[in-house]
Amino acid sequence: MSELTTRKAAPILDIANVSKVFDRSGSSILALKDVNLQIQKGEFVCLIGASGCGKSTLLRIMGGFESASSGVARMYFAPIEEPSPERGMVFQDYGLFPWLTVRQNIAFGPKQRGLSEVLIRETSDHYLNMVGLEKFADYFPGQLSGGMKQRVSIARVLANDCEVLLMDEPFGALDALTREALQQELLDIWEKTALTVVFVTHAVEEAVFLADRVVVMTAGPGRVELDYKVPLDRPRCITEPEFNRVRQHLTEMLSTHVVHSKTA
Repeated sequence: MSELTTRKAAPILDIANVSKVFDRSGSSILALKDVNLQIQKGEFVCLIGASGCGKSTLLRIMGGFESASSGVARMYFAPIEEPSPERGMVFQDYGLFPWLTVRQNIAFGPKQRGLSEVLIRETSDHYLNMVGLEKFADYFPGQLSGGMKQRVSIARVLANDCEVLLMDEPFGALDALTREALQQELLDIWEKTALTVVFVTHAVEEAVFLADRVVVMTAGPGRVELDYKVPLDRPRCITEPEFNRVRQHLTEMLSTHVVHSKTA
């Protein structure tokens, strides 16, 4: 079987019986327990759950920034053992280089990969246009709003030719109007690029608006409680009755977990 056929036959991300234990001041903390999750190429999956349920830890294991204590995380059939450009991470705090311009931040990955100056320029121009920042190419991060910084962060990851976009509450610190605009822009990018997106959020409404599937995690140690396929066509409207029925169902699931974690 060819490598291409093998990749098509496998989930792009496969989390198999993953547990994670942290050592904190001599005490062991079980963050994740026997997590199983498969994500297919091109899917948009949101992870939701109470604070401390291990959502971000699971995302970091997918990215190769954390290793599982037991079980295995794979991309296609290959174990994830370290960070890789094919899995790009976008964080809430942007992670931009403040001494580089917007264009230079976006061009950083292509430059590290040894692309020619012409290709670096073409790549940075392409993603500058995709996120609507061509007029701000020569600005520094300190001169940008929060929403613009997050656009640069997304463009920088995309310019590194990633297949999977891993996003850890990327819009959590933004105002409501900016967050709504970036949610729609992210969907537009996802539809244009056929990326696979795994998106961590606390906001149920955001998850229902964005995702093909919403994965609900227990309050801790984190396990997959519900893998929910969102039964809504796109584009979605948050004021529609069916949207609110789905949002309420997932909110009730989360509320039950929080109550159980406090009374356990």
